[in-house]
Amino acid sequence: MSEDKKRPAKGLVVVNTGDGKGKTTAALGIALRAVGWGMHVLVLQFIKGAWKPGEIKAADRLAPELEIVPLGEGFVDPDAESPDDTDVRMARAGLERYRAAADSAKYDVIVLDEINYAVKYGFVTVEDVLKIIREKPERLHLVLTGRDAAPEIIDAADTVTEMREIKHPFQKGSKAAKGIDF
Repeated sequence: MSEDKKRPAKGLVVVNTGDGKGKTTAALGIALRAVGWGMHVLVLQFIKGAWKPGEIKAADRLAPELEIVPLGEGFVDPDAESPDDTDVRMARAGLERYRAAADSAKYDVIVLDEINYAVKYGFVTVEDVLKIIREKPERLHLVLTGRDAAPEIIDAADTVTEMREIKHPFQKGSKAAKGIDF
């Protein structure tokens, strides 16, 4: 960000959680709005990474103001008895990537997409995320997404939105729709 642009005095912590669709989509809306104001945004996608969804293609067109970095191998087995070592290693590397980005002062907004899943599956701890929130640079806006946000993370946030599923085509066996679901 150029020196002549004013940064907010205090960045917000936003959590998008719940069992409904739209958590990442809402975070990407924040990213798009921020880019519209000339801000720089980094989206770190925990877990995601096995394919190239539409948002990554869009980020390529909005670079360098918007960067999206997948940090996983794709979907994880929710029934696994213990976390996969590769998933843990990749999530921990994602936390380090976040710290470097936050410390760089290059970004105005950082989205930790699906970080709540990374906590739920034991790839990172609630304390890891709370430390990120406590130690984030004051000017930085931080957006955390994913189902099942821990109560401690919800308490630490400034804004929390819970998406609730009422109806979805998946319930009738429909596949994900290009441009809508990915």
